[in-house]
Amino acid sequence: MENWNAFLKRYKREHKLSQVKLAERLGMTQGGVGHWLRGTRRPTLETINEKLEKLGLVFLEAQVMVVERHIGPVTSGRPASFRFPVLNWADLHGSLSETCKVHEQTDYMPAGKAFWLVVENDSMNAASGRSIPEGMRVLVDTGLPAEPGRLVIARQPGKPAIFRELAEDGGHRYLKALNSNYPALLCEDGCEFLGVVVRVHGAF
Repeated sequence: MENWNAFLKRYKREHKLSQVKLAERLGMTQGGVGHWLRGTRRPTLETINEKLEKLGLVFLEAQVMVVERHIGPVTSGRPASFRFPVLNWADLHGSLSETCKVHEQTDYMPAGKAFWLVVENDSMNAASGRSIPEGMRVLVDTGLPAEPGRLVIARQPGKPAIFRELAEDGGHRYLKALNSNYPALLCEDGCEFLGVVVRVHGAF
């Protein structure tokens, strides 16, 4: 595991945050964050837990090695890892479940809450180019904005959630399957984006 200072540097880099923006997320001064990024100060375990909560990472069960000054330097270069729940599509009908028996671990550092889903049909299985076949497991980050070109989990009013690519044309947004046999769907009023797909793994 990496120590807190390295963890924070990676979070800042992966989310393209300035030191000022990072300080705002953590609810502290820019100078205080600077000490952590330079490694000149180390927070207590209590402070780390508090700041993980500020970043919305408590739900992810972050595993971060805390090294106090008297213990010595960190010798391991492995990044922090996170355990995300594997949800069923039925779990997406209402509010996202906070409890789950099955988790999968990865080093992805999310912008918000995240969860895994198993692809259930061939709508995203393309003959060529980008393709995500049935049975693959996708990691969904709820903290990222739904933008054209991104793969999203969307829920139209009164309908089950679906996995599609978000597209925009003529001022309208569409949900497009990668499989050309499926029609593009116009995003209706009230269409919700439950998250953006950031990783694809084979299901275990």
